[in-house]
Amino acid sequence: MTVEANGERLFCRVGGSGPPLLLLHGYPQSHVCWHKIALRLAEHFTVVATDLPGYGRSSVPPLSADHAAYSKRSMAALFVELMHVLGHERFFLAGHDRGGRVAYRMALDHPDRIQRMSVLDILPTCDYWDRLDRLFGLKIYHWMFLAQPAPFPEKLISASPVRFLFHTLRSWTAEKSLKCFSEEALKHNRAWFCDPDRISATCEDYRAGAGPDYEHDRQSLDSGQKIEIPLLALWGDKGIATSVDSPLDVWRNWCPGAEGLSLPCGHFLPEEAPDETFDALLDFFSR
Repeated sequence: MTVEANGERLFCRVGGSGPPLLLLHGYPQSHVCWHKIALRLAEHFTVVATDLPGYGRSSVPPLSADHAAYSKRSMAALFVELMHVLGHERFFLAGHDRGGRVAYRMALDHPDRIQRMSVLDILPTCDYWDRLDRLFGLKIYHWMFLAQPAPFPEKLISASPVRFLFHTLRSWTAEKSLKCFSEEALKHNRAWFCDPDRISATCEDYRAGAGPDYEHDRQSLDSGQKIEIPLLALWGDKGIATSVDSPLDVWRNWCPGAEGLSLPCGHFLPEEAPDETFDALLDFFSR
């Protein structure tokens, strides 16, 4: 279904029964990334799996000089409104990659709306930027590339979008292959990622990451703001978050009571390690 929220049209799939659980995906994917565990989660929760603005089938906000529409603060407010429209004033929340950045910003800006939250294979945005060195820069080169001014990165990607998409997906898995992704999921991703407007939107997401997202994170840190709700950090033992010695220590700087768990996979936890991801989320959200 498509839901109108704060002037944007957000595509989402809703199913199951029980406490509401919002699932947010990352780059370069859509809500489909949850397909291996969504039905199992729906046996315990009312699952809302949605596409971020500019991704999948959601509407594409216009680009702007300040990248405000793609800031995680704007997206967080957008999904709070989405859940309100669907009748959920408080809910559980799980976010992978870019969706995890929306999730922890939502916990900071709207703490009364979230009961529990899990972030998958990320560290906070300002921690990534502040820790960039030669080795880490090579690992997350796309942060610098995609954040370049429009239309430079989107023009290069548009020259061969499927090749870029598949290279990105492959290179972030533990096996450096596409084996963990179903053919149906790859077909869906190919379809929307070849749209020039959506390629531009996903680049704008990263431009926001280098601009307002960093500034909002820094303001939160400098003011001593903490995440007060229960937080579970999950990461792949061969994922991107392992670029630091202890991802959990980083998260406890933001949320003193944070829990953490390493899973046997690369970056794409719901597809590379679906059983382990499902078990961890079910245990955490069922407490």
